[in-house]
Amino acid sequence: MITAAKPKAVVFDLGGVIVALGPATDIVGDRFRAEQEFWPRWLMSAAVRDFEGGRTTAAQFGERFVAEFELAMPGDELVERFRSWPQGLFEGAEALLTELARNDDLEIAALSNSNPLHWHEQRDAHKIRALFDRAFLSYELGVVKPDRAIFDAVTSALDVRPDEILFFDDNQLNVDGARAAGWTAVLAQGPGPCRAHLASLGLVTSDQGT
Repeated sequence: MITAAKPKAVVFDLGGVIVALGPATDIVGDRFRAEQEFWPRWLMSAAVRDFEGGRTTAAQFGERFVAEFELAMPGDELVERFRSWPQGLFEGAEALLTELARNDDLEIAALSNSNPLHWHEQRDAHKIRALFDRAFLSYELGVVKPDRAIFDAVTSALDVRPDEILFFDDNQLNVDGARAAGWTAVLAQGPGPCRAHLASLGLVTSDQGT
């Protein structure tokens, strides 16, 4: 349940919330009829979970993913498609996080199912890292969203109560996982809905130009 209480920590997913992603077709071609079919399979994929949990290499991920999803491409092509999937910061994302950071008593963190390819090589990588006080990355933690373990690990690291964490994610499965861990979680695609919710709490203005 979403409450109006002011949080002590605001945590953002990256891809789909702060960082724009290309369409699923950039990775899997026409394997799925709609994005809605792709995302549950992606989050539950053994190849994806092992790679973004830090247990396999990029090359192993490519070979396993191609086999799991029955794609007509070599594994190294899949890896290159995946490497270029992030499209850089959404318009308005940097302004939102910069304004939010003016709240001195608020910790701003990223929580992402990520991997070394994206974290170190994606477009705007240096700028993205500079926007957060802390970054919790699945491949470093060894656990992935939407599993309860990743939310509990972040709660412990932030040293706050679960209900003092406000979380934005663009995937309902991850939002549900965060709520099950006691977080206040909001479904948000892009920075616009994040700004609207944070403005309702008095943490930012309702318009980035004001």
